[in-house]
Amino acid sequence: MSNRSPKDIAGEFGIHPKTVRRYRNKLFGPMVPATRGRHILVSSAMNEYVKVLLIKGALKTAKDAHRMLMRLGYSMPYRSAINVLVPMSFYARRKKRQPLLTYNHRKQRLAWAKKYQNWSIQQWHQVVFSDETKINIWGSDGCRYYWTQPGDVLRPHHINLSVKHGSGKSIMWGCITSEGSGYACQVYDGTMDSLVYQHILGTTYMETLKYYGTVPVLSRKNKKDYKIQRDLKSYIFI
Repeated sequence: MSNRSPKDIAGEFGIHPKTVRRYRNKLFGPMVPATRGRHILVSSAMNEYVKVLLIKGALKTAKDAHRMLMRLGYSMPYRSAINVLVPMSFYARRKKRQPLLTYNHRKQRLAWAKKYQNWSIQQWHQVVFSDETKINIWGSDGCRYYWTQPGDVLRPHHINLSVKHGSGKSIMWGCITSEGSGYACQVYDGTMDSLVYQHILGTTYMETLKYYGTVPVLSRKNKKDYKIQRDLKSYIFI
């Protein structure tokens, strides 16, 4: 079939262009007009397949989606693969940090929750919650951003300051009761071991209980002596 227009062919043979179009439709069928806009690179079914893989985590990045589409025969640049993901409302986000919980951890936490699920408010008022936290002198450990322009020189606020040998941080222990926050103390060597924890229980923790007049939530095996023993097994936690 010629790529010439009906008007050119009609001028060559001295006939009307409608006659050329009528014979063209009769011999080759009606012409389907080309759709406007950009050509769709990926079908709707493939879009749904990519969406499912992203939700399940099988595809973790846009690079993974681009490689998979290339393996399936979709020849496209990396930017086109990103354009496939944008209409699905998928955008890159930095992963959130959380402690690793194994199966045994989850099992123990569930058993603990079931054990105390029927506790009264008065019983929970006797509980003292404690935790440790790290305080950085030079800012957060997380990713930090700054605004810049092409060709801009490096400025002091563009730099993330650091100190050699891990200095510039402090480990703090603190507790909270139903009456209010308790005393806090610093873990000077940065390591919370059995001896350090015993020292905290005998000083900072007990000072908090005395301040609020709270009944200790710890029970010792030797009830005749109120001295903090050197082994954590001497304490029974709820």
